[in-house]
Amino acid sequence: MLFTELPFVERVRRLDEAGFQVEIWGWPTKDLSALAATGATFSSMTGYVTGGLVDDDAADELLASAARSLEAASVIDSPRLNLHGTGLDDRGLPVAPHERVSARDWFAAARTLDRVAALGERHGRVFTLENLNTAVDHPGTPFARAADTIALVEAVGSPHLRLNLDLYHAQIGEGNLIELLERALPLIGEVQVADVPGRCEPGTGEIAYPAIARALHRLGYSGVVGLEGWARATSEEALAAFRAAFAPATG
Repeated sequence: MLFTELPFVERVRRLDEAGFQVEIWGWPTKDLSALAATGATFSSMTGYVTGGLVDDDAADELLASAARSLEAASVIDSPRLNLHGTGLDDRGLPVAPHERVSARDWFAAARTLDRVAALGERHGRVFTLENLNTAVDHPGTPFARAADTIALVEAVGSPHLRLNLDLYHAQIGEGNLIELLERALPLIGEVQVADVPGRCEPGTGEIAYPAIARALHRLGYSGVVGLEGWARATSEEALAAFRAAFAPATG
């Protein structure tokens, strides 16, 4: 989402040179060997291509594409692979909208994620389940709220399925972010950030990210914080604002 004026491999190099790890979305469109050759450290990537959590055929499809994603992860050595409540199209909309979730759907989703976690365990990698917002970016996505992803990750109970707790989405959908972090902390595999509204870097909207950073430090969180946001002006300024919001809290 940064340095979008550059070819993709050059974006990776710029982030690496600035001292950041790199996350990528859909891997099938990337030259993974070229990305690995940059020497950058990759922190996360998309963990599926198609499929969903509920219907049997969709679940089998998700597991098959998760297996292919693990092969891709081995090329760039990404430790985490990200999932959503259902497959999303190139606009971020659910391929199969599923707004009303039944008790049967919950059990089916937990069974699918249990299979995903077992797959991650066999390959020594972690899948993360990301919360999304349905009001602005992803209408019709099932299991979208942070409360939903927390419930599913708790139900599976595996260290190979963790939360990707996206605070941009959580602010739109639920708010109360510091208490959400306290509640979710034992389950978190990664925290993602961007400001609201606009989905740009910290300091461009309403979220008090320095307070979030202090809370993470107080809670003893030592994992990845990822900027999944656009640059309001320049990518360099966005990275500087991101670093300023989080670096002081860790010393």
